[in-house]
Amino acid sequence: MTLGDTGAIGINYGRVANDLPSPSQVVQLLKAQGLTKVKLYDTDSAVLSALSGSGISVTVALPNEQLSSAAANESFTDTWVKTNIISYLPKTLIEAIAVGNEVFVDPKNTTTYLLPAMKNVYASLSKYDVASNIKICSPVALSALQSSYPSSTGSFKSDLIEPVIKPMLSFLNQTDSYLMVNAYPFFAYIANTDTISLDYAMFRDNKGQTDPNNGLVYKSLFEAQIDAVFAAMNALGFNDLKMVISETGWPSNGDENEVGASTANAAAYNGNLVRRVLTGSGTPLRPEQPLNVYLFALFNENQKPGPTSERNYGLFYPNEKKVYDIPLTLEGLKNEPTMNNGSKNQVPAAAPPSGEVSVSNAAQTWCIANGEAGEKKLQDALDYACGAGADCRPIEEGATCYDPNSLEAHASYAFNSYYQKNARKSGTCDFGGAAYLVTQPPKFGSCEFPTGY
Repeated sequence: MTLGDTGAIGINYGRVANDLPSPSQVVQLLKAQGLTKVKLYDTDSAVLSALSGSGISVTVALPNEQLSSAAANESFTDTWVKTNIISYLPKTLIEAIAVGNEVFVDPKNTTTYLLPAMKNVYASLSKYDVASNIKICSPVALSALQSSYPSSTGSFKSDLIEPVIKPMLSFLNQTDSYLMVNAYPFFAYIANTDTISLDYAMFRDNKGQTDPNNGLVYKSLFEAQIDAVFAAMNALGFNDLKMVISETGWPSNGDENEVGASTANAAAYNGNLVRRVLTGSGTPLRPEQPLNVYLFALFNENQKPGPTSERNYGLFYPNEKKVYDIPLTLEGLKNEPTMNNGSKNQVPAAAPPSGEVSVSNAAQTWCIANGEAGEKKLQDALDYACGAGADCRPIEEGATCYDPNSLEAHASYAFNSYYQKNARKSGTCDFGGAAYLVTQPPKFGSCEFPTGY
């Protein structure tokens, strides 16, 4: 990633799903959204071929399963680089290779292979004279930190420092690369809802947190987490090493115990983060270094294991409909309507964790039908919504919202009524994929869609 004067937004394109669009369709979607940076979790040939000539820069990955082979033998990385990198250059803009992913928490204990693998991949790139153009990195989870609060006390786990952290940071320094960090304020928030305010987690106006050791004021949990990593690097003498946030995001749905996992909160977190990255400077500890961030993730991935949240980080459904609508470019931010408070912030405010919506922070979101879901699915979902408490009287013949007399319009009204009556709780705008959320009032004839009951 080119580290310039302003931050950049990229996106992670995970594919642990069986219902995603083709790679060529995905490239068109990325272009339509103005996204110019994408990160993969492998070197899939169909994806890399589809990205050829697109102008989209890509970070590819050598998976954890291949670390031991890459560490043991340079001939392995020679072949891997030739097959997965060189054969796609220069038309596919490969700018970085993530060697492994969150290796320190890999249950297969691959930590000892990491640095030798990184060095061998670099040596193989050098043989093809592309080492200066392609960075070697390895995404690190925040769990690699021993201390992270307050940020100034940030330090790496002592058992990792000498064997792998210091040598890796030295390697990144020598090769003019950067540390990749996966940072999820969501996890810190759900574990500490009693002490962390949702506004602080969402980049919204709040009184901030002052670091008692250096007086720096933090207005967001994200920046506090990033500076804890910077402080950990500083403690080892790597004051100038750059950082890229290789993953961050917020789920639009979750299990009952995953407080805060909702569409409104996901829209607020990612929307405000995009604005922060594209219009702000660096963090309090490194104000001169712009933030460069890859959102997680492009799609909801239906085959990911674990809690419900794991399958609901996507900005898009597999049918390419938006889960919620946020700008992803500077141009998109400029075109946002100005809100009453004078700030151009069109992402919805979040509902409180209880799911109850108060007047002061109610999310301005509406639930509408997905026109591509098919007539049967829409009709079944419409029948369900009307039978489960939605106010469907306005869409009866002769009533105020009967026109336009279309299944999509009627279903949209019923879905929104159900969603609003259920206090916009997470999961009440889904109907098996027949519905999705929007942040602008729906337009179906002259029918007005309520925002609360």
